[in-house]
Amino acid sequence: MPESFAAEFLKSLFRAAIAAADPARCIPAHLPTPPRGRTVVVGAGKASAAMAKAFEDNWQGGDYSGLVITRYGHGVPCRKIEIVEAAHPVPDARGLEAAARIGELVKGLTEDDLVVCLISGGGSALLTAPAAGITLEDKREVNRQLLACGAPIDEMNCLRKHLSSLKGGRLAAAAHPAQVVSLIISDVPGDDPSVVASGPTVADATTTADALAIVAKYDLQLPDSVRRFLESPQAETPKPGDPRLAHADTRMIAAPAQSLEAAADLARANEFEVVDLGDEVEGEAREVARDQAALALEIAQGRHAVKAPAIILSGGETTVTLRGKGRGGRNAEFALGLAIALKGHPKIAAIAGDTDGIDGSEDNAGAVVLPDTLARAAAKGVDAEARLADNDAYGFFEAVDGLVVTGPTLTNVNDFRAIIIND
Repeated sequence: MPESFAAEFLKSLFRAAIAAADPARCIPAHLPTPPRGRTVVVGAGKASAAMAKAFEDNWQGGDYSGLVITRYGHGVPCRKIEIVEAAHPVPDARGLEAAARIGELVKGLTEDDLVVCLISGGGSALLTAPAAGITLEDKREVNRQLLACGAPIDEMNCLRKHLSSLKGGRLAAAAHPAQVVSLIISDVPGDDPSVVASGPTVADATTTADALAIVAKYDLQLPDSVRRFLESPQAETPKPGDPRLAHADTRMIAAPAQSLEAAADLARANEFEVVDLGDEVEGEAREVARDQAALALEIAQGRHAVKAPAIILSGGETTVTLRGKGRGGRNAEFALGLAIALKGHPKIAAIAGDTDGIDGSEDNAGAVVLPDTLARAAAKGVDAEARLADNDAYGFFEAVDGLVVTGPTLTNVNDFRAIIIND
């Protein structure tokens, strides 16, 4: 397969994965029955504005109002639902103000009213509503440390829940006794709705003790106000069986597994054998890359039961522990680690990208690795090992024209990785 065709085919697999999680496709079948009373639409996440538009385009239940918060650049014009753009992954004042308004919108409702909550990945940072006594700057400092320490998303969100007035089931509790229907696009391994966006409408099985254990595990230096609150009874979240959550209905409308299957269908249609490693792959990006490179090399060398041409697919969310001062998210770092491990094997190419179109805080979704990637870098004096040591995967792939730039995709079902092994 020529390298130019390999790159385009890899990108087509990525596009198929994204299309499978398009809110316009996923929302209509999951809309709730219209209520006797009011309908209030709220939400947060990178896909929430597109979800709001899909709601408006398909709702047959009469009048409604609402507000959702999305990341800057991810807004979609809506007729009645207000769209607020705010900062992610470190929250800002716009997110703080909008989250407070969402808290007010769901208060004072009756059992005849309906709250439709549109939740997707990124919602935890966007729905920033600190608990009493905790400031926005306190929350920003905690987020910065969590992002740098390499903690997996479930641990990050456990701590976030216990510092919030809306997450960890508190939004649904505030809306009681109204019916709350949450439409969720999952971006987390295992699709646990209590983890997506820190589960604002879902009971929380984790405890303050769990949150404090995470603080100790990563030696987080908490502001005094945050530690005091975590050690207080007020930090505990609504637990399973809480009567305030009795009318909360959670509907998972899109998940990483569906996107992997869409890519697998396209691969099989093009006569590739598919190795699906699943949608729960976690670990340090560079270490996951080494493991997947070893599998790809086994297949390429005929030492595996699966024979080329083959494609290795995987989802999930890797982590990056910051050691250097470079630029680049977890997908670019995975791709760079993979390129180094493959050593320019002539039959292997790959793509890694975040399905929301933004790899960390950069403007790329991820990167493509081709057989000549390392050679082109060396010809330009770019040292792959040194760039990886400096966490500068973005700079590496920028130098070799290997960045994948899609812009915001308006959905988010976590990371997507595909490795092609040609015969």
